[in-house]
Amino acid sequence: MQNIQEDISLTILYFLLSLFISIVFISQNDLLYTDANQMILSTSIAGAKWSVQIIAAFIFLRKKKFEFIRRISLVCLIGSISLLSYYVIALFPLSNWHKFALSLFICAVIMLIFYFIAVAKTRVGLQWYFGWLICLIIAILLQLTCVFHAIT
Repeated sequence: MQNIQEDISLTILYFLLSLFISIVFISQNDLLYTDANQMILSTSIAGAKWSVQIIAAFIFLRKKKFEFIRRISLVCLIGSISLLSYYVIALFPLSNWHKFALSLFICAVIMLIFYFIAVAKTRVGLQWYFGWLICLIIAILLQLTCVFHAIT
């Protein structure tokens, strides 16, 4: 029971820290995000990707659900922290869009690695990794089409 309470506490902490970092990151990029609705939409798409995984864990995982959710919440936090690479990349003579895209690429690669590790350590099937990968691809496509209108 204590492990479950610890998993829940850490999950909440990791997701809240991730949300805070993401909001700060998005609010600092006013050249890419032009209004509050765009910022809310972007944050909502990212949050939905993780929500799908949490809901699926509650539905399909029994004993390992809280451990798995804690591990993926840490992946979310690591991903949010990796977005801060934008501020290092900003030192290079690139357009704002390229700086932003590169920081998102770094974030995605880091999360791909750590999500795989989370799946392996929790000992759930690889279908969880591929399910998250599909969610990630959908989220990226939604960001590009609905938020940034880069793909029309």
